[in-house]
Amino acid sequence: MNARNWHPASWRDMPIRQVPEYPDANALRAMEAKLARYPVLVFAGEADRLKAALAEAGEGRAFILQGGDCAESFADFTSNTIRDTFRVLLQMAVVLTFGGGLPVVKMGRMAGQFAKPRSSDTETQGGVTLPSYRGDIINGAAFTAEARIPDPARMEFAYMQAAATLNLLRAFATGGYADLHEVHRWNLGFVARSPLADQYADLARRIDETLRFMAACGMNSGNAPQIRETDFYTGHEALLLPFEQALTRDPSTHPGKWYATSAHFLWIGDRTRQLDGAHVEFLRGVSNPIGMKVGPSQEAEDLIRLTERLNPLNEAGRLTLIVRMGAEKVQEKLPPLIRAIQRAGRKVTWVCDAMHGNTHSVGAYKTRSFDAILKEVRGFFDVHHAEGTWPAGVHVEMTGRDVTECLGGAHRLSEADLSGNYATFCDPRLNAEQSLELAFLVAEELKSRRADATGLPMRAAQ
Repeated sequence: MNARNWHPASWRDMPIRQVPEYPDANALRAMEAKLARYPVLVFAGEADRLKAALAEAGEGRAFILQGGDCAESFADFTSNTIRDTFRVLLQMAVVLTFGGGLPVVKMGRMAGQFAKPRSSDTETQGGVTLPSYRGDIINGAAFTAEARIPDPARMEFAYMQAAATLNLLRAFATGGYADLHEVHRWNLGFVARSPLADQYADLARRIDETLRFMAACGMNSGNAPQIRETDFYTGHEALLLPFEQALTRDPSTHPGKWYATSAHFLWIGDRTRQLDGAHVEFLRGVSNPIGMKVGPSQEAEDLIRLTERLNPLNEAGRLTLIVRMGAEKVQEKLPPLIRAIQRAGRKVTWVCDAMHGNTHSVGAYKTRSFDAILKEVRGFFDVHHAEGTWPAGVHVEMTGRDVTECLGGAHRLSEADLSGNYATFCDPRLNAEQSLELAFLVAEELKSRRADATGLPMRAAQ
């Protein structure tokens, strides 16, 4: 199938995985038609600006930070939840900007991350087997037969929650909450609380000196919007294709192009990246920047074919490869893929997801080790340094709340601490302090790598 016969519904003719079985087909069709009449959630011009920023990151002139919940919840939908996650992402971005000497492209796993792929279609508890929970946009988390029935009405609630979340994010990004001076003061509070305060003090001091210098030059929040405001984008996994199709538009401002308006950035998961599959078919035709998860089972030849299908014009910024190998596999599995991309001359942006390959169980709890997460990030950097390519960003599952879901970090959360505030109903997330600690450590990596490359700039992944 080629680009000229793509249309928003052409995915329906392809094999599909991770799809729920709705018992009422008429109700599903009615909900799709209803959503198709609703206003867009994001604009084509915003998606184009993000694509340009991702192209800069792919060429080594920016760094990407994408973070947020493993899956958004209808029940945990408050302004405080949105604010706290946005705040920590801002804090992380400021640290990465000053540490790496690069602009940071900020993306939230927010305002649409409602669906989750599952390793099994069913779940068994106490001898009872029910359909798996697939995210609030599809069914309920409660282990009851009624809750697990896929319900199309949930799509409308997801749309409304995404619209409200985007409204608040835009207000935070442009209304003064993102002011650099405020973000820096929050970071100083973190440094003072951290057992690794001395390790972070130098970077905090350099940020302080820079802000004072800018003020002395007459640049302040009142006359420089770059200090007071920020660009912030949203993204999620494009898993529930009926929802995505319903929100796909061909705007008059961009004739001949289709945009998925549920988010600025959509990605394909490691379980749904089949070359002839419905998810690849849908995303190949939208004009948004898109991503694809790349796990340890990814073969180089298939990766090249996928990049050709998803980015036929070989456009910079169009395709981000989000690597999720696991700490013990990244240095073995990633180099052949980078080399294949280089040989084929394919333009991609490389991002590290150090979360999904590092999950294990402790009793009844799924958890992740902070040390393993950091090890995979450093391994990702090491591989790119060895191959002469640019590690363009990190993708993390995190929250602004003080949860106890991931082990380790400066405060050394232990297995005994997991029950303290284990709040996720899906995958474990870094808490606010662990997230910011990771940003400081990644900033140190960026600083040292750029210093090592002085006079010998790393070439961008083609």
